[in-house]
This record gives sequence, C-alpha cells and structure tokens, in this order.
Amino acid sequence: MKNLGLKVVSLLLAIVVWAVVSAPRSGRIVERALSASVSLVGMSSDFVIVTPTTIPEKVSIRVRGRKPDLDALTSRTLEATVDLRWLQQSGEATITLRPHVFNVPQEVEVVSIEPSKFRFRVEALRQRAVTIRPALVGDVPDGYVVGALTVNPDRALVSGPASQILAMEEVGTERIIMTGRTATFVQNPAVVTDSPLVRVISPLTAQVTVNISSVIGPELPASPPGTTDETGTAPPVENRSPTPQ
Repeated sequence: MKNLGLKVVSLLLAIVVWAVVSAPRSGRIVERALSASVSLVGMSSDFVIVTPTTIPEKVSIRVRGRKPDLDALTSRTLEATVDLRWLQQSGEATITLRPHVFNVPQEVEVVSIEPSKFRFRVEALRQRAVTIRPALVGDVPDGYVVGALTVNPDRALVSGPASQILAMEEVGTERIIMTGRTATFVQNPAVVTDSPLVRVISPLTAQVTVNISSVIGPELPASPPGTTDETGTAPPVENRSPTPQ
C-alpha cells in the first residue's frame, strides 16, 4: 500500500490527459467541399507548356473527416503539388490528380476531385535572333515626311516554344509617338513581343533614330513686269497709242 495515494493521483492525471487528447478524435465524421490551388513543380527548364489555359488554377475537392480536423482546413492553404520531372519530350501530356498530392492532414480523406484530369501540350525551348521593327504610331504634320529609320542594335535574341520561334521573323518595340513631330529625334523604347510565351533575352531596349524632313520649299519671288513666265513667253504689252482727234 506504499505510495498508494501517489499512484491514484497519477492514474487520475493519466485519465484526464487521455480524455483531453482523445476528445477531438471522438467528433462526428463529416464531409466538406473546398477548393485547392494547383502547383506544377520540377519541370525541366528546356521545355515550356504552350497551352497553360488548359491547366486549372484551382480544383474543387470534397474531404471527409472529424469536424475539428476539417475546421482547421481553408481553401487558402490547400494545394495540390504535381511533380513534372517525368516530362522529357515535346508533345501532349496528361495529369491525373490523386488524393495523396493534396496537403491535407493524415486524418482527413480526399473523397473526390473535380476536375481530376487535364491535358496540355509541351514544347522544347528554342532561341533565335530576329529583326527589331520600331512601332511608329500617329502621323507627322502636313508638309513633313518620315525618312529612314536607324535601329541600334537592329536584331534581338528571343526564346520561346520551338513552333513560335521558328515562325518568328521580327519583334517590335514600345510605341513611338509620331504625332506633332517636325524634326529628327532619337528614342530608346523597350523591345517587346506579341506572344506571352516568347521572351526577349537581349537587348531589352534599342536606340531608334527617326529622320523627319520638310517637303515645303522656299517661296519664289514674284516675276517683275516684262519678264517671261514659266513657259518662256513674255506677257502681252498693252497698246497705249493716242486716239485720233
């Protein structure tokens, strides 16, 4: 019977601790609909997804578990992480989402995913040097004309999907406003592309010189009396003979 009181107190404390720890686990099982973001990782830098719009930013999932466990989940923290290290060639690819890719606690079960499968296309990255064509916007005033354009450098190195790079001949620049211009000027616009999948590597800007000249010549002085006109013919002379009385 030695230390019997101490043993009873220890037993009571153990029962209390067990009750506190196990209380949340005794909650009723429920289901809840949530959304989770999709994160693609591990893809080789030698490839690019050319149909990104076919990959959803979020998917809808239904989870099952005890209510206290589900109460700790929010759509802001749920994520499906998809490893793409297996992609090693161009072509069509299919991803099937499985419950294990979601970052839910072990006690929570993912019972449905929508959509659970999606397709996309992958292409190899390529680089190419193409011509830089300045984007002139607007018109110079009447009496002036735009002459030769000088671009330095005149070519840019771009990178993107093979199908787009092989078909690309030129890139543009930010807009160069011509309205109201009456003299030659120099501008350094950014070099840009129309495709969101094509990236300009170098240069990021180009120096564009736009030559503008006037087409209005100097005014010619008026011809004095008795001189020839443009055809070389002298103007007629008025007869001022006196009238007979």
